[in-house]
Amino acid sequence: MDGAVARAVKLINDGALDAESVVSLAMRLGISSRHLARLFERYVGATPRQLAKTLRVQRAKRLLDAGGRTMTDIAFQAGFGSLRRFNAAFAEFYGRAPSSLRAKKNRG
Repeated sequence: MDGAVARAVKLINDGALDAESVVSLAMRLGISSRHLARLFERYVGATPRQLAKTLRVQRAKRLLDAGGRTMTDIAFQAGFGSLRRFNAAFAEFYGRAPSSLRAKKNRG
């Protein structure tokens, strides 16, 4: 993997795109956002934003599985800017609301 991509993935995993833009991320890496997009297409097969969304959903799923938190707390701790975006991302990835995953776990 390209060094810039590896650094970008680490920064994204640490929440870089939760509060800043892809342009800002690319500037931190010393490259253009277009070049970063090309590198991601080549090495990751997704855009930086898509990777960030996937990582946020994974963080949220772990928090959801751990239990003891409200959906709003989980959404914000996972890096979502709103509960609506959190619910939409879960619907996209899992085809259902996050609360249904929690309910299923509690029944099983």
